[in-house]
This record gives sequence, C-alpha cells and structure tokens, in this order.
Amino acid sequence: MKRTTRPIDRRRFLQGSLAGAAWLASGAAAPGLVGAVEQSVASQPRKVSANDKLNIACVGVGGRGADDINGLMETGAVNIVALCDCDSRRAADTYEKFPDARRFRDWRKMFDELKDYDAVMCATPDHNHAIVSVHAMQLGKHVYCEKPLAHSIWEARRMAQVAAEKGVATQMGTQGHAYEGTRRAVEIVRSGAIGEVKELHCWTDRPAGMWPQGVRRPTETPPVPPGLDWDVWLGPAPQRPYNPVYVPFKWRGFWDFGTGGIGDMGIHNLDTAFWALELTAPTSVQVRDCSPGYDDPAFKDTCPAWCIIDMQFPARGEKPPVKMTWYDGGKVPPTDLFQGEKIPEHDGGSLVIGSKGTLFTRTWHGGESADDMFVLLPRKQFKDYQAPPKTLPRVRSHHQEWVDACRGNGKPLSNFGYASVLTESLLLGNVALRTGGKKIEWDAKAMKAVGCPEADQFVKPEFRQGWTL
Repeated sequence: MKRTTRPIDRRRFLQGSLAGAAWLASGAAAPGLVGAVEQSVASQPRKVSANDKLNIACVGVGGRGADDINGLMETGAVNIVALCDCDSRRAADTYEKFPDARRFRDWRKMFDELKDYDAVMCATPDHNHAIVSVHAMQLGKHVYCEKPLAHSIWEARRMAQVAAEKGVATQMGTQGHAYEGTRRAVEIVRSGAIGEVKELHCWTDRPAGMWPQGVRRPTETPPVPPGLDWDVWLGPAPQRPYNPVYVPFKWRGFWDFGTGGIGDMGIHNLDTAFWALELTAPTSVQVRDCSPGYDDPAFKDTCPAWCIIDMQFPARGEKPPVKMTWYDGGKVPPTDLFQGEKIPEHDGGSLVIGSKGTLFTRTWHGGESADDMFVLLPRKQFKDYQAPPKTLPRVRSHHQEWVDACRGNGKPLSNFGYASVLTESLLLGNVALRTGGKKIEWDAKAMKAVGCPEADQFVKPEFRQGWTL
C-alpha cells in the first residue's frame, strides 16, 4: 500500500524573514522578524547537569550519521535512545549496534511519540536538514546537524533564527573546526603574520566520481526497494519517481536534494579562512567558467561537472574587502600561487594570500595537527616563525564540544549562528549557477539578488505540500 504524507501542520513552522546577516555570527535574535513563533508544550531545553548523560535521538543513521554516532559515543557522555532512518538497508549496522534504541522510519512519528530525550543528531541528505532541525529545536532539543547547514539560504537563516530564539546548543558537522590545526591557523592569520588579506582561493576535486553531475535526469521508474520509504526520503523536495541514481549518497549532485561540491567540501575547505578573516555574506557572486553544455536545459537537474566562481566579500571594519575564487571538479588555482608546494590530489584546500605571506591549508582533517593541516609560504621566510599565544579554546573533539554545551558548559564555535553565514556565502555560488551564470549582486539585509528575480526560487525554494517549513 502506498504511504501518504502525513502533514505536520499541527506543529507547522511559521514562515519568517530575517533582516541582516551580521547577527547570525553571534547567534543574537534578528530585528524585523515577520511572524510569531508557535510555542509547543515542553519546548524549552531540559537542564542537563555536567554529570548526567545526554539522551540523543538520531535522524539519518547510516553513512555519515553512523560516523557521527561513533563520535558521540566516544565522549562517554551520551545515551543513544532512538534511531530514525527511512532506509533500513542503510541503517542495518547501526540498528544492530544499538539494539535497545527505539527505531523509527519517519522522524515526524519519532518526535510525536518519543519522550525523555534532550538532543537530536541530524545526518540526512541536505534537503532534509532544515525541516528536521527546526522541528527539533521548536521542541526545545539541542541539535547537531551535518554540513552543509541547509539546502537553501532561507533555510540556513531560519535555522539560526530558531536556535537563537530557543536557546539550544547547536553545532554544524564541520569536524575540522575543532582541530588544533584549524584553530592554530585562525590564530596565526588574526595575529597579522601573513599581513593584510585581500585574496583567497578555495577548491575541491569533488565530485571526483563519487556522485553524478552534469547529467540528464533519469527517466526510468523502477519499483522502490523494500526497506526504503521514498516519500519520507523526499521530504520537502518536489515529487519525483524513485531511481537508484539518487540513493544511497548519489543524490548530492542533484539540485533538488544536494548542493554539489561547494556544499560538500566548500564548507570544510573554506572554514579556516572564513573564520580567521571573520567574513560575512558576499556582496557579489559571478560564475567565471563551468563545464561545457551546462546551459543546455536537458542538464538543469544537476550541478555542472565543474565550475569556477568569483565571490566578493565586503570590508569588516578596518579589514579590507576580500576576493575569493572557488574551484571544483578538479580545477585548481594557478600553480604559481603554490610556490612549489605539491597540490593535494584529494579533497582540496585553500590559499589565504596576505601582503606578507600565504597560509596554505592542505586539508581540513589530515592528522589533525597544525603541521599536517597547513603550511606558511614562502617556507624560507617562515622557517623560524614562532606562532602567537593561543587565544581560542581547545576541545577534545567536535562532538565533545557540542555535548559539553548541551550540558551547560560553553558554546560550540561552529554553532548555527556562525554556520549559517558560512553556508549562505557558499550557497550563493549555487544560486549564480542556477540563474544561468548571471552575476548576483547580493543584498544580505533584504536576502535578495538585486535585479535578478529569477534567483528568488533558489534562495527560498517551494516546499512540497505537507512538508512546509
């Protein structure tokens, strides 16, 4: 029997618009909010003492979600009380690992029925991040959500808004944000070691054959395999027939579900520079080049096979404007910028070019140490360089940082306030691609592409009936 979508109007998320972007970085409430927030029973977070274990319900528990659960368990401070996945095939190993946890196929049913839990881990495909996370926060639950924070700019802002209103602890899954190498690099850039920064390059090799991009939409309509609830998997995305080209994991290059290489690895690879330079949303974004044939309507369903995008970030006080160039699909910055250093073959990195030197981030993970993650160029100039005193807090792990915050100790540094601005900035690159490569003049306060009304549908997409955010 075909399952019909159960509307969530009883706890409908009221639409709102936000004025400004700077408020996001601090997590403060935005001025000019349109619409009141619906209050639900027991919608305030339960106070968890430093000695209590955190009860966590998990949505999306295969693949990346399974890794996040492992990271949470390593803290020694959590109980996994519920597991929710619309694909039991993908979730089988995790189900076996936690036999006492309640199991659900539909996160709405889990939120309706589950009692006595404190927090939610969300590791669904991109298009379900916001609807799951906002619903959880409206119930007063702390939320850890995988990157990119959201599928669209409006969703990212909505998530930051609700997090601030509800006072919950939030964290986006940029694991590298907690590494020693990342925090050391941020301190070095902010100390002035590489001088004034006006130029930035960031790149990834993705999709690198991991998922399809620059392809036509499939026309075959095979039956939905046992164990997969296709309606729940689609969530707020437009209705379309199931096809194995989308699941598992291969959805990332399709616009209705994913955000391409810029959402997958841009979030990781830009994080260090974005944080160090205290960037805000760009003022303009323009596609410089992309794979041939991308303007063919037959290929409008997916990201291009590769692209190069220029972004202009505004001045921040006395700090000058910064021009960033993004590269994916195997494209990289001009080789002379690497000053003889080997260009990473996988994942990608960034070049933060200052008036006195360059910070070259070679990976977002590596061995997690400063030596593995970045190098200062030219090497000869920085041979005897002494790093500045540590000013950022150090944590045991990214997951530990969030768990501690849920128990009232500190605030995650990759919280939804910060993460929403980083996500918005990169997703503007996708808006530029989807409007046919038009230059996007971005009015962050109005959340509008000036003189480009066709961009509106990509800034705030239309959600499928019954799944309104």
